[in-house]
Amino acid sequence: MTATPGLGTSRPASTDLLRSTFRRHAAGVAVITARGTLGPVGFTATSLTSVSAEPPLLSFGIGVGASSWPAMSEADHVGVHILGEHQRELAATFARSGADRFGAPTAWREGPEGVPVLGGVLAWLVCRVVGRVPAGDHCIVLAEVVLGDPAGAGRPLLYHEGGFGALRD
Repeated sequence: MTATPGLGTSRPASTDLLRSTFRRHAAGVAVITARGTLGPVGFTATSLTSVSAEPPLLSFGIGVGASSWPAMSEADHVGVHILGEHQRELAATFARSGADRFGAPTAWREGPEGVPVLGGVLAWLVCRVVGRVPAGDHCIVLAEVVLGDPAGAGRPLLYHEGGFGALRD
């Protein structure tokens, strides 16, 4: 029989408990982009999940109070970019409120379906939004992969303990 942690240190459910727990969970870092009526929008996401292989579907969460939400709530297509460990500053820029996310030094171009495609990433996808599911103060976006490129060089960027980091061998 293995020892179990003492229940005396358990805490009731709260926003702080959820955040503290998920700070312990290492996650890959992605930037999600879309074309908005006032220009390109985007945000850093660690909630990217593969949902289905056939058809190829993925999901990500976005806060409904986020500056990118109005454009994401209406976008027909989104860009999904897997960041490399060399892109910590890019991840921080897209995570920072009020930042000029598409200004210099961000390298990007208009891609298929008008979706902003970031340069220098490990992989990118253009996806067609097929559903939006309200989930508390967030919305889960379901999207079907249309096309992409998985051939970028490098190792993945990770988010852990409130900061961006890299894999260790």
